[in-house]
Amino acid sequence: MKTVLVTGGKGQLALCMKDATNSLKEYNFIYVDYDELDITKKPEVDAFFLENRIDYCINCAAYTAVDKAEKEEVTAKLVNEIGAKNLAEACKKSHAILVHISTDFVFDGKKNTPYLETDEANPISVYGLSKLKGEIAVSSVLEQYFIIRTSWLYSEHGNNFLKTMLKLAEEKDELNIIYDQIGTPTYAGDLADVILKLIFSDMTSYGTYHFSNEGVAGWYDFSKNIFDISGFKVTVNPIKTEAYKTDAERPKYSVLDKTKIKEMLKIEIPYWRESLKTAIIKLGHLNN
Repeated sequence: MKTVLVTGGKGQLALCMKDATNSLKEYNFIYVDYDELDITKKPEVDAFFLENRIDYCINCAAYTAVDKAEKEEVTAKLVNEIGAKNLAEACKKSHAILVHISTDFVFDGKKNTPYLETDEANPISVYGLSKLKGEIAVSSVLEQYFIIRTSWLYSEHGNNFLKTMLKLAEEKDELNIIYDQIGTPTYAGDLADVILKLIFSDMTSYGTYHFSNEGVAGWYDFSKNIFDISGFKVTVNPIKTEAYKTDAERPKYSVLDKTKIKEMLKIEIPYWRESLKTAIIKLGHLNN
C-alpha cells in the first residue's frame, strides 16, 4: 500500500482531498498540519519521512496572507520557500514524488492571453516571489516532481472569497468589488480530484502544470454569480483596483492555460460557474 503525505492538512485544498479519499482503501493518506509537522524545520521533516516511508507528498502547506506577507517576508520565505525545499530534500532521500501547489501570483499579470507553463515568471509581491522561490527550490532538488499552479481557490472549507461574500451578504445590502483584475475562480474540490487522478495514474511526465477551472472572470463577476446562485439580494458596484488600496500589488491578468494538464491526464475541466454552484450547494445556500 502506498503512503501519501498531505501537508497543510487543515487548509481548504487538503480538506477537499480528505473528503475525496475518506473511503479509499488502496492508499494510506496521512494529513498533517503545522502543529503535527512543521515543514520549516528540516530535522522534523526528515524524521517524519523516515518513520512513515512516504511514496507521495502533496504540499498544500503555504503562507497565503498576500498583504501581510509584505511585512512578514521572513515568515513567507520560511513556509513557501524553505518549507518546500525541506520537503523536496526529504522526498529525494525517500525516493518519494512531490506534488507542490503553487500560484498564478508568480506572474506579473501584464499579458492579455492565458499564461503558459513556459512563460517567464515575474512576481510583483512578496507572496508571489516566495512561491516562485519555492518552485525553484523544488525543481533544483528533484527530478520527480509536479508543480501545479492554480488561481483564485475557494471551497466550502476554510476562509476564502466565496465564504466571505456569503457572510457579507447577510450583513450588507451593497458592496464595492474590483472588476479590473481578471483570472479564473477555481474550486478546490476540482483541483483535489486532478491531484488524485495524477497520483492514481502513476504519471511520470514530471514538471510544471497549470490548473484552474475553465473560463475567465473578474472579482466583480465572481461576486455577482455568488449572489445570483445563492439568492442573496446584494447590489454590487464595480470599482477599479486603484479605488481599493492594498499592501500587495495583484496581477491584473492571471488566466492560466490548462492545455498541458488536459492533454496529459485526458480530462475535461468544469466551467467555473458550474463548480461554484457545487460549492454553494454544499454550503446550503443554493437559491431554490
